[in-house]
Amino acid sequence: MYDPRPSPKNSLNACTKTDRLIKPKLQKRWALWLFPFTGLVALLWFLVRVIPKPSRATYPCQQVAFPLASGFIIWLWGLAGSLSALRKAKCYRTQARSVPCAVFIAVSVGCLWMALSVTEEKNALAAPHASNDPIGVAQGVHPGRVVWVHDPNATDWDGYYSPEHWYDDNHTDQAVVDKMVSRAIRGLAGESADAAAWDSIFRYFNRTRSKGDVGYIVGEKIAIKINNTMCYNANTSTFEQQSGNKNRIDNSPQMTISLLDQLVNVVGVNEADITIGDPGRIMPNFYYNIVHRRFPNVCYMANHGGLGRTQSTFSNVEFHWSTSVADSKRQDYIPRSFAGADYMINFAILKSHNSGGITVCGKNHYGSLLRNPDCTLRGQKYDYYNMHDSLPVNRRGMGHYRALVDLMGHSELGGKTVLYLVDGLFAGRNWDSRPVKWNMAPFYGDWPSSVFVSQDPVAIDSVCLDFLRTEWDDYPHYDGTDDYLHEAALANDPPSGTIYDPENDGIPLESLGVHEHWNNSTDKQYSRNLGTGEGIELIQINVLNIIPGDFELDGDVDFDDLFVLSAYWLESNRRGCIGDLNGDRVVDLKDLATLAQNWGRD
Repeated sequence: MYDPRPSPKNSLNACTKTDRLIKPKLQKRWALWLFPFTGLVALLWFLVRVIPKPSRATYPCQQVAFPLASGFIIWLWGLAGSLSALRKAKCYRTQARSVPCAVFIAVSVGCLWMALSVTEEKNALAAPHASNDPIGVAQGVHPGRVVWVHDPNATDWDGYYSPEHWYDDNHTDQAVVDKMVSRAIRGLAGESADAAAWDSIFRYFNRTRSKGDVGYIVGEKIAIKINNTMCYNANTSTFEQQSGNKNRIDNSPQMTISLLDQLVNVVGVNEADITIGDPGRIMPNFYYNIVHRRFPNVCYMANHGGLGRTQSTFSNVEFHWSTSVADSKRQDYIPRSFAGADYMINFAILKSHNSGGITVCGKNHYGSLLRNPDCTLRGQKYDYYNMHDSLPVNRRGMGHYRALVDLMGHSELGGKTVLYLVDGLFAGRNWDSRPVKWNMAPFYGDWPSSVFVSQDPVAIDSVCLDFLRTEWDDYPHYDGTDDYLHEAALANDPPSGTIYDPENDGIPLESLGVHEHWNNSTDKQYSRNLGTGEGIELIQINVLNIIPGDFELDGDVDFDDLFVLSAYWLESNRRGCIGDLNGDRVVDLKDLATLAQNWGRD
């Protein structure tokens, strides 16, 4: 007779023919031991390296090992506690003491739950943001656009131990850099001529700031924030860097000349209406002497005046930190040169950073406030809020308050920035780095020789982060390096819950830009490139692949390019002129012949 009740055999896995029990087979038995083995190795590695020298705990490899080691210890503690409580429960069960038995069973389950929940939380914090998954609202005349121009002919230097310096004119080709900056500006605006590109950039900026559909108006002032951080210990009387710092990179004087040439000779800005400098550092001789001889009437601003420099001073415009930690600290103010400008240009350097992970446009603003927390003046301690406390080396993980967001969003800093420009001619591995050759494609052991531009502060730093993470395996990989980009992209509702209001006017910041990571380091494609989202669009201009005569950079030589050449016909004596295809500084029949040779080529 058929018995509907399941037999012991039927309740397990049994052969339908022989009714024999089949022992369950554990698939991939080795996987059960993967976590404890990895955790044990990470723990031993951390102890062996850190105990003899505790400072190694900040090394990137140890920052990776520590979460695994700590997770292993928590897991081991939970397992041991659970087994111990289970033994107690069994003991009370044999004594028929049901209440203590139930208590220790609950303790056993609780130990396992706590260990697993803490481990899962650590893993979640360390999880990288997915590729091509944009967050935030894209900015710019072409939203989210970042232009990257690479020309290996721009730089030629033997390296750190050369008797000559990286910034010498004979190691950077000014004409090549001029063309790189020109192409970057045109690519950003999607225009075939520099003047039209700048007009489009200014008009977009003014429309979004409720200033009307107008371009740059003669007489308006522009402030350029550069990064002279390697002048931190320079002579404040002679403006000479220490000899050991002369081959450590700050902004390139040649790229500065290209930028000023664009502003003065293309946009039409009077030299006297331009201020350039780093409020917290001196203006070093090597930089000043090269740039000043080309543009003598520009205001060169620094924290010490004299010898042609103008000393930076405070304005009465307050700067507030959106964290209660800063409530008892000294009030910060915007420098007068920035507060009095109509526009700013954030001119950063392509470098990683041992505290911040990376230092590009966002962290360039750490020098935008004129102060020194460690100095004493007339017996009064300058006790400012320490911006470095919110950097990832001190605050790991995601979803924290980041001081960078306040700087990027203040109306007198990021709020008036018309252009973000990253100098990647000679890039570095740390804030105090000498120039370092790069190995990733397409550099292959050469100087990066690159320029990055954008109108989106979050997008350009996101792109630079992807480059820096690909090239270096240390600082850019800190857990929390891109947290400020998440906070800035979602500044209206950030993961940390911070109400970012650097003006303290009761109006929180809106999204400052769009953040995402590329699909891979070979294709370097973002969501707008792939047509899958409204994130970043990276325009890659590899000069070696540009067809001579393709002025519009659209991949073919046609009537549009002929019209561009006609617009510059017989123009001369200007380095980097768009129509000058053979480098003789005049647009003539030779250039027309070059264009004709490539007519119809794509």
